[in-house]
Amino acid sequence: MKNYQLVLASSSEYRKALLEKLHLSFICATPNIDETAQANETAKEQALRLATQKAHALASAYSKHIIIAADQVAMLGNSQLHKPSNQENAIKQLQKSSGKCIKFYTGICVLDTTTMNYKIDIDICSVYFKKLSANEIKNYVLLEQPYNCAGSFKSEGLGITLFKRIESDDPNALIGLPLIKLIGLLEKFNINVLA
Repeated sequence: MKNYQLVLASSSEYRKALLEKLHLSFICATPNIDETAQANETAKEQALRLATQKAHALASAYSKHIIIAADQVAMLGNSQLHKPSNQENAIKQLQKSSGKCIKFYTGICVLDTTTMNYKIDIDICSVYFKKLSANEIKNYVLLEQPYNCAGSFKSEGLGITLFKRIESDDPNALIGLPLIKLIGLLEKFNINVLA
């Protein structure tokens, strides 16, 4: 492995906890970018663009580093879901999701700031919801308060009770960082987790 410091371009406690699973030494830094969707941009394009922008936004501050950045876009049909921020919005999101499928597009970018070479990949996770009663939705939201989660659930917690099934290559992607894809990208920069 090259003698690089890893930087996770995120302030997310969820992404930090996921990266810690790999037993790599890293620091966290928060990129400052405009996350507004662009006209005629697909969810996949948006997730990859924002992940790439997040990595590049920190490049000048962290020379001779490897920056890991991710971004997630949640779609219910043609509507993008955002973090609900409060109880009322969380309940509304779950009411709309009941019996339906949310697709989560998690883009990832690994940038070597010495060479400015970067690699990107994406994970698409489909979450199929059970038919949820008003009481189930209200009880879930009160118990877990998923106000900072797009889709209004925490799959690593009680959110799992809301699902009929999940289709994904990597369950970590749903939480915000697709570790299987990340490991593959890091290997392209001669960083092997088990070496």
